[in-house]
Amino acid sequence: MHGRDANPGLGVMLWRGFTKACPVCGRRDLFHWERMVADCPRCGFHFERIEGHWIGAIGINTIVSFGALLLTVVGSMIVTFPDFPVKTLVGLSVGVSIVVPLLFYPSSKTLWTAIDLGMRPAGPNDFERVVQPSTTSSADTKAS
Repeated sequence: MHGRDANPGLGVMLWRGFTKACPVCGRRDLFHWERMVADCPRCGFHFERIEGHWIGAIGINTIVSFGALLLTVVGSMIVTFPDFPVKTLVGLSVGVSIVVPLLFYPSSKTLWTAIDLGMRPAGPNDFERVVQPSTTSSADTKAS
């Protein structure tokens, strides 16, 4: 069973998504540098289920990034109260604002896919689409 027949629970799918694994089967190695593969190499799950699918991943990345920035600013102000080292706090905040979104983006893609699977369970059309070679030429297609 490669995961196509498996029905992992929502918690399992969310954990897999958070750890950059396929939410359906748990396969890792979905990213080559910064790019994500289109289909899971193990179960064939197609990650971009509908056009605009990755808008949710961008939303999750934004929420996590702003949360990290808020924790950084509030935590730094609590630790350094009453003398706020403004330059240090600004530098730390800028660093968090740049680093967190870049590091979390891959996880946000698989996490969003897991959330999407929780809302819309996978169907047979969500797995690798095998394109059959056409027996007609493009000229024949244009003529008809």
